[in-house]
Amino acid sequence: MSEQSYSEIVEADGHLIDSRLLTSVFDKVIERGATFDVLEFSIGRTNEEFSHLRLRVSAETVDALREVLEALIPLGCHARRHDDARLEPAGDGFVPEDFYSTTHHRTQIRQAGRWIDVAEQRMDAVIVVAEGQAVCRKLRDIRAGEGVVCGVDGIRVVPAFQERDRLGFAFMTNDVSTERRVEVSVARVVKMMREVKAEGGRIVMVAGPVVVHSGGAAYLARLVRSGWVDGLLAGNALAVHDAEQAFFGTSLGVDLDAGVAVDEGHKNHMRAINRIRRVGGLREAVREGLLPTGLMHDVITHDVPYVLAGSIRDDGPLPDTVMDTTVAQERYAEVLQDVRLVVMLSSMLHGIGVANMLPGWVRVVCVDINPAVVTKLGDRGSSQTVGIVTDVGLFLHQLASQIGDETARRGAPIPRTRSAEPTVASDD
Repeated sequence: MSEQSYSEIVEADGHLIDSRLLTSVFDKVIERGATFDVLEFSIGRTNEEFSHLRLRVSAETVDALREVLEALIPLGCHARRHDDARLEPAGDGFVPEDFYSTTHHRTQIRQAGRWIDVAEQRMDAVIVVAEGQAVCRKLRDIRAGEGVVCGVDGIRVVPAFQERDRLGFAFMTNDVSTERRVEVSVARVVKMMREVKAEGGRIVMVAGPVVVHSGGAAYLARLVRSGWVDGLLAGNALAVHDAEQAFFGTSLGVDLDAGVAVDEGHKNHMRAINRIRRVGGLREAVREGLLPTGLMHDVITHDVPYVLAGSIRDDGPLPDTVMDTTVAQERYAEVLQDVRLVVMLSSMLHGIGVANMLPGWVRVVCVDINPAVVTKLGDRGSSQTVGIVTDVGLFLHQLASQIGDETARRGAPIPRTRSAEPTVASDD
């Protein structure tokens, strides 16, 4: 390699060894054909004390150096020189080519010589700055003339560090296995849920139709009734098959008690949709007594915010289902405001979509019988994402039972949070 003449000194602080960030930083530099010199490295010796890295990164061209620095920002590296973030004017729905694309990690930008926090953190957004405030904004929401952060100067990211005590969840962090007792995993999820509720935090469930097919809907409904669910995000199918079960005792035409298909059962989900559509929606069906039982009945009667997001494959759909994807995204985001814990129940489509909306400090539990789904969620690079590979019906049975048993032992439940009420998808 020829002599390299363009360099920059970067710094990083955090649990760099525990979180494997140190090797990731070195790998990123080498992958891009650059070189590095470690100028300083001190190791934190306690749970609270961070390690500190000071590194000189060198590349053959200015552009190559910029690419390396861009790759290092999500790993917590920032330039040692303290330049303000560069702002460039946006167009209507588009931004300059060298805009900074956000991650889900805590982010700060430097303006007027001071670091300010970026609000509404999410991945794949741009940062808009106005009146001394910085906020993440989706491209479609950008308006002409707004100042957006471009380049790599004045940006500081705090990645999700692997916590040394693992908060008792080392058993499933960054490790997907089918060879653990479900009861043990669930017990720790129960502990997490109690801690979130005790602090006034919100818990949101993201559920796929397998919750109904596997017999888990009754147990999820029990959690709703006892106050452990502050929001429900799903697709059309979850509500359809929940209504089908309430009306006919089947899900996709299969008798859930007997486990066998019933004659003409394949029509039942369409018959359920038809009944709901006739009265105008799920809320109307509950109000008129047409839908007297089931998960959606309990969600509605207990005022739990919910959104059903539609897709191209939906039958019907139900009047409640939001078929405009942009509107559905916004309503999902409303339900997710101030959430502390998200439990994803066998829904790869909605689970990954929600994961992309969450800031990196929100705890996520992903439950799926398919290890690939759990791994895909973990691939976000979030140490706060934990996975449990099991049947979702079994998981919900255990979860409802263990929470109920512990509540009985303690003598009183913790719940009551809710809020973050969206314009609930009911009359679209």
